[in-house]
Amino acid sequence: MLNEAEVLALVRGRKPDHALPRALYVDPGVFQVDMERIWYKDWLFSVPACEIPKRGNFVVHTVGDYAAIIVRGEDGTIRAFHNSCRHRGSVICNKMKGSRPKLVCPYHQWTYGLDGALIWARDMGPDFDPKEHGLKPIHCREVAGLVYICLADTPPPFSAFAAETARYLAPHDLVNSKIAFESTIIEKGNWKLVWENNRECYHCSANHPSLCRTFPEDPRMIGNGFGGLASDLDKHVARCEAAGAPSEYRIAPDGVWRFVRTPLLEQAESYTMDGKAAVALPNSNMPFKDAGSLLKFLYPGTWNHFLSDHAILFRVTPVSALETEVTTKWLVHKDAVEGRDYDVKRLTEVWIATNAEDQRVVEDNQRGILSPAFQPGPYSPDHEAGVMQFCDWYANTLTGAPAERQLFAAE
Repeated sequence: MLNEAEVLALVRGRKPDHALPRALYVDPGVFQVDMERIWYKDWLFSVPACEIPKRGNFVVHTVGDYAAIIVRGEDGTIRAFHNSCRHRGSVICNKMKGSRPKLVCPYHQWTYGLDGALIWARDMGPDFDPKEHGLKPIHCREVAGLVYICLADTPPPFSAFAAETARYLAPHDLVNSKIAFESTIIEKGNWKLVWENNRECYHCSANHPSLCRTFPEDPRMIGNGFGGLASDLDKHVARCEAAGAPSEYRIAPDGVWRFVRTPLLEQAESYTMDGKAAVALPNSNMPFKDAGSLLKFLYPGTWNHFLSDHAILFRVTPVSALETEVTTKWLVHKDAVEGRDYDVKRLTEVWIATNAEDQRVVEDNQRGILSPAFQPGPYSPDHEAGVMQFCDWYANTLTGAPAERQLFAAE
């Protein structure tokens, strides 16, 4: 098991534009450094706000050693707290989601308001001050119907990402949406392999027959290249921008987030087997159905697809050096009625199949890397520039080095 100094030395010595050294995908010491230097410090997508629409609704989001209670307060504000009682540390919420008028520890019934303040503790003596024993807060921000948390004492800057998120998601009414379906799978692979697989479509034609009916494989259609954007993407972006939908390729200077609205193949309207819209009552105000998909990622925890008729949110959470949880949620308009406005099977079948296929290729990748014979191979500059970008971001974030290069960046 590598220590932190050994991990950082290994990262700094990696060969550029190649797969990472074997230990970075398999070693428990690397996993711990990843958690401490990335997952416990960066902003993480947690839940869509529509998942907890009423006062007292809560969800527990576990990241490594931490468990966060995400709860909507009496004032309607969403807040996050550590799921640990200030008395003797028992978990307060032992279910993954639910609704409570107050947060009550099941051990000794210490009772907290939805704002985290301690409001009742029995027989604690005259010198006990409840104000000093409220739940420990976690940094929490809601932007355009999406809830993000940060476990660090001092979070990294958030305002630029928040502003771009609000701008790009303005046509997509996630606040007035609901979860039509969700799935969670455990992929037996390192979290970085999950991301590397996501950041390229080099593998798509051989592995994703359903997705390839509508999603473009050309990396220039999503800005995943160093040579610029495809002319078809430029035309699509101009058309969407003229309709009031921010769509141009934009990536953070350090590469931690990106937005771009890409057209689907053959004027397809949604990720369905026939390419037609999956939801009759859309949760966007796009004036045309073939608006493509707004692709958004925020490292290290989420990528998203926003279509004219619905949205799909993916959340990545490391479980161990060799396991990663991938949760997918399909959001539709809150007034859409199943069986009338959408069919769950038709809405979800493309990405359920794609997730299962990605699980297989990630797990195959991990098994191959477990072999001592593994030697990092080169990435394709034409198809895997997005993977190069991810690995650069990972290495720079872990070591604190500044970004040295970037993919095509529109101003």
